[in-house]
Amino acid sequence: MLTASHTGPTATPKAPSWTVGDHTVRRIDEVVLPPQTGPWLLPGATADIVARTPWLHPDFADEQGVLRLASHSFAVEVDGMRVLVDTGIGNGKRRANPAWHDLDSDYESRLRASGFAPESVDLVVLTHLHADHVGWNTRAEGDDWVPTFPNARYLTARTEWDYWAGVEMEEARRQMFRDSVHPVRDAGLFDLVDVVDAGTAIAPGIRLLPTPGHTPGQVAVELSDRGETALITGDSIHHPVQMSHPALCSCVDIAPELAARTRNRVLDSLAGTSTLLLGSHFPPPTAGHVRREGDAYRLAPATSGITPVHT
Repeated sequence: MLTASHTGPTATPKAPSWTVGDHTVRRIDEVVLPPQTGPWLLPGATADIVARTPWLHPDFADEQGVLRLASHSFAVEVDGMRVLVDTGIGNGKRRANPAWHDLDSDYESRLRASGFAPESVDLVVLTHLHADHVGWNTRAEGDDWVPTFPNARYLTARTEWDYWAGVEMEEARRQMFRDSVHPVRDAGLFDLVDVVDAGTAIAPGIRLLPTPGHTPGQVAVELSDRGETALITGDSIHHPVQMSHPALCSCVDIAPELAARTRNRVLDSLAGTSTLLLGSHFPPPTAGHVRREGDAYRLAPATSGITPVHT
């Protein structure tokens, strides 16, 4: 059983941030995932595997080889447009996973403290349609679920939408669509984009790159400005252990072999470059540069800062 603390700290710390050219990317924390998450999500990442990857300690795994994982969003302002990438698990949602069920986190307060009040967000990019990436799409209003970001367009890949629209979903997933996806679509805020192999630009300096495998239409999000680049992984890489062992797949990958090929392709394209990798489930320090290590890769962590909020 996975369990998590359903309450956040009483204080609301400022969000860690990284710069990409003139742009600032902020990490909006939701919840630290419980220790049981690692063995469930990445069953192949055994304590022995982790022990043979010493650079994972102490940030990405503890002394017993237990992986550290987290749920968060990334927020960036580009040419006056406020963009949020993924929306976490959400509060008060009925979920089959006990660690995600009926959360009561301070995510919205953290978002506001970072200068991204929900009503000010212009674009929400959903890397894929899983429960831990769409939850804050909506919030409870009485007995209804209404869009948390009423002035935003919500965007995902057409391939992603078409896949889920064409398969028979179990009740837990249908519930997620009912409370976190359909209300946005019913409000006329939901957009689909065709993501081509070379990537598709959706705004100045923001490009969606296809990273299929975990889901058929999953995308990574590339940010670029003034010759600097960052890549938000989505779930193409759940945890840095998959950099040392790219064949390690998640228990919820729809096409594991494709997911592994995608991961290798992404890591190979980034290795030795200055592109900043931002892990969608990586715990602090969350970001870094990809370096080759033997036949695989490692993450060279990048220091974050605390950027003043300009509202």
